[in-house]
Amino acid sequence: MARDPLVLSQVKALLDQINQLAPGHAVELRIPPYAAIQCCTGPKHTRGTPPNVVEMGADQLFGLIDGSLLWSEGLADGRITASGERSDLSELFQRVARTIRITE
Repeated sequence: MARDPLVLSQVKALLDQINQLAPGHAVELRIPPYAAIQCCTGPKHTRGTPPNVVEMGADQLFGLIDGSLLWSEGLADGRITASGERSDLSELFQRVARTIRITE
């Protein structure tokens, strides 16, 4: 799948914001095919499949930030997958959305 340069730039900017608000290595946040980061405090993961993984497309990431997608809806219909005890990032996305709105 080809990566759109504009979408890549927007995804990376949002992931940078997430890293600033929730630094750490407890959760792997994947936005294929654009990028993945480790974020949130907790035990650091170093090998194999991480115990806490969240994965979604760029459209879902943007929807969580602009309010057009609720975390619970994305999980319910499979647009967002989340596994592990630390994988509920709903509050983090709300914080990011508030920060983006304030600074824009």
